[in-house]
Amino acid sequence: MDTTPNPARWWALAALVMSTLAVGLDATVLSVALPTLATDLHASTSQLQWFVDSYNLVLAAVLLPVGLLGDRFGHKRFLLGALVLFGVASALCAYSGSAEVLITGRVLLALGAAALMTLPAAILPRLFGEAERSRALTAWMTAMFASFPLGPIVGGLLLDHFWWGSVFLINVPVVVVAVTAVASLVPESRSPQPVRLDVGGLTLFAGALLALTFGLIEGGERGWSDGVVLAALVGFPLLLAGFALRQRVQLRRLVAGQSPLIDLSIFRLPGFAWGTALGVISTFAMFGMLFATPQYFQNVLGHDALGTGVRLLPMIGGLLVGGRLGRTLAERFGAKIVAAKGFSLMAVAMVIAATTDLDDGYGLAATWLAVFGLGLGFGLPTAMDAALGGIPKDRSGLGSGLLMSLRNVGGAIGVAVLGAVLNAGYRGAVDGDLARLGLDGPARAAVQDGPATGLAVARATGSPELVDAVRSAFVHGSDAMYLVCAAVALLGAVIAVALLPARTTTPEATPAETESAHDVVPA
Repeated sequence: MDTTPNPARWWALAALVMSTLAVGLDATVLSVALPTLATDLHASTSQLQWFVDSYNLVLAAVLLPVGLLGDRFGHKRFLLGALVLFGVASALCAYSGSAEVLITGRVLLALGAAALMTLPAAILPRLFGEAERSRALTAWMTAMFASFPLGPIVGGLLLDHFWWGSVFLINVPVVVVAVTAVASLVPESRSPQPVRLDVGGLTLFAGALLALTFGLIEGGERGWSDGVVLAALVGFPLLLAGFALRQRVQLRRLVAGQSPLIDLSIFRLPGFAWGTALGVISTFAMFGMLFATPQYFQNVLGHDALGTGVRLLPMIGGLLVGGRLGRTLAERFGAKIVAAKGFSLMAVAMVIAATTDLDDGYGLAATWLAVFGLGLGFGLPTAMDAALGGIPKDRSGLGSGLLMSLRNVGGAIGVAVLGAVLNAGYRGAVDGDLARLGLDGPARAAVQDGPATGLAVARATGSPELVDAVRSAFVHGSDAMYLVCAAVALLGAVIAVALLPARTTTPEATPAETESAHDVVPA
């Protein structure tokens, strides 16, 4: 292996960071454009939901095979194709004339975004040695997570000055620059092992993810006793068990040109297994926090989308500081200590957030957001580095795809579970006030649906008491949700202390690759 550093590696990193930033912005910038889309495209409520869900579901389903396909066809080649697809899909979304076309564009965006989220994690370990790898991964992941709260800021600015399509069109110049840089600066790499996509395994895996996501989201809407919801939740473990069984069978029948979608033995590597678990936990807590906090800023403190995005910046500041300090501390004290400190800080931040009262201003939120970002900067890059550093280089695409897929599932579950806690707390608190105020019929149902519709009813009826009731109920529900986030973050701290290796070294081969010959059955 050539150990000479690529002199253009930092420019290549900049190109990967730019493309990742575009993907992250696209994930959140749409939220501020939904009211405009409802008017301009005559979109129904269900179509607005599909604008968001079509992207998330496709992304979760294809993250894993994208890593495997990158291993097969070449990480650089596949990344260039994904960039082109992402640019074309962005233009299609920008000039959509109907809701159906926009949904199609969002599906294509997710296909390209999956590769842009996964393949850099496979390319960076090849560009950077062990001494620089953590720094490069921190820069890449900082761009990814900084883009989430920056999305509403960028979207608000664009919608104030241009038409709604501009929130998608901004991706096109980024793609042009990234394609040029990747084509000229990034070396090609692929797995020397011949691989073939396991379509049956992919179907079972995607079906399991879809069943779990659908069941959790629709359970909060339709009720947990709904037949379709129950079928999805029952189907999830069955599909997952079928998938695991298929992977074990495929591994026992491994031949040249064929491989399982997931080499389950990769989870025997403690760095990968527990680094991935911590990545899932951090994403669970982060996405749940980002689901509730913008609503608090808008529905309780009364800020618009642009003001909300600006007020999330303390988290970005904490993330930047934590990422930089965490890398230095991990080199000195080891990943175990730094990750544990990071998750502990996240738990402390969520406990502080859970003390929020209706009369509290932005100062309290800014404080715990900064602490949360600091903990996230300590914990997440360290966990990711432990996971990616714990797998062989020739399986980096598969490992990074699995890591990103599981983290995406963690985020989806976080929004579903923590959103359910928030809604249960909100509805339980607001019901008593509705009975006291004598509000019945459709107006009562609208208030119970959520704080946004509740405030609309309160303003329409001219009831300041109802305004206070809705805001107070939302704070009550979000406080309960933040406590659950704190418990999850504390679990991460325990896992880091007890199970994460202090330092991770890259193995030469996965356990599957070192099995004896009698375990491999010819075709």
